[in-house]
Amino acid sequence: MNLALNGRVALVTGGSKGIGLACAKTLLAEGARVAIVSRDPANIASALAKLPGAEGVAADFGDAASALAAIDEVERRLGAIDILVNSAGAARRTPADELTPADWRAAMDAKFFTYVNAFDPLSKRMGARGRGVIVNVIGMGGKVASPTHLAGGAANAALMLATAGLANAYAARGVRVVAVNPGLTETERLTEGLAATARQLGVDLAEARRRAAAAIPLGRIASSQEIADVVAFLCSDRAAYVTGVTIGMDGARSPVL
Repeated sequence: MNLALNGRVALVTGGSKGIGLACAKTLLAEGARVAIVSRDPANIASALAKLPGAEGVAADFGDAASALAAIDEVERRLGAIDILVNSAGAARRTPADELTPADWRAAMDAKFFTYVNAFDPLSKRMGARGRGVIVNVIGMGGKVASPTHLAGGAANAALMLATAGLANAYAARGVRVVAVNPGLTETERLTEGLAATARQLGVDLAEARRRAAAAIPLGRIASSQEIADVVAFLCSDRAAYVTGVTIGMDGARSPVL
């Protein structure tokens, strides 16, 4: 796309798989210097084989101290982080009848605080430097309530508010904060989500997938690359006046404002 990201330092959390890996590949192709984070060193090694020139750090961003240590390590290796793509953490999809208070808390820890532990220190550092972009990959579950994704959807909704609020707080200091809300996307997590839907509907996995794709007006499930292309654009100066918004990417499945 020629987004003029040459030399910019990008940290992609959850960068070893799925949308995060696609984002890391795309940012690399656009000239950025990329570091990925995952909890599993084996996943990092596998991803780095597909990301020539990228760096990898093993860390659990569900823990604030671990996240801060990983950020410090990336900046030690590559320099000040210009771009944060938050794509780590996902709440387990659970039918409403199976939810417990512990599941609601686990969803906030898995999704909301995993993102907070990345954007809290980096928004402050970026603000002090006078530049930076944060892109939160969230999910349409924060916009439209699903009976199999209530706890995770609540975490997503909180992230949407945090995105808007941080953008407002840091815009005058040169930091943009935006988000994308993917709908169904071809990733490793898709099968888990469809399995919960299948249980809720009382159908098999193949039928749940067929119904899910049929309900999307575009007629198909998104690819990770399609999400990554929008993320990369948002990271670039071509999106210099885009901040404080969450962009829906669900193929018009949810016609809401």
